[in-house]
Amino acid sequence: MLRIPHTLYHDLRQHGEATYPHECCGILLGQVDGDTRTVEEVVRCGNTRADSPHNRYHIAPQELIAAQRRARETGADIIGFYHSHPDHPPQWSPTDFAEAHWIGCSYLITSVEKGTAWVTNSFALCGTVEENKRFEGEEIQKL
Repeated sequence: MLRIPHTLYHDLRQHGEATYPHECCGILLGQVDGDTRTVEEVVRCGNTRADSPHNRYHIAPQELIAAQRRARETGADIIGFYHSHPDHPPQWSPTDFAEAHWIGCSYLITSVEKGTAWVTNSFALCGTVEENKRFEGEEIQKL
């Protein structure tokens, strides 16, 4: 389960609206307790995917490192990532799956229809190694 304060949930959905028709992306910082991840901070990142930003995203290594430092400073962990799907369903794509490597993290996807955030789904990346990883849908609990 992914637990997230209403304000942070709204912020990441608004990020998708602001970057439309391109995908937005970002990092979720927080705490893990068993299978429950609780978001404490949303870190907006720039989509550095130049070849097709309307249907792909990439977070620059520098932004990932900065988020790791921020997490360490605040006693949090990187517990997930988020991105938007402009005019597409909030379901992971084969590319999303191939580029997901943080086992144990949540991956949120918000569909942004004609500039308005519509549905947000979350998927936990489960497994133990790259060869047996899989996405499982997970409940989003807004706090």
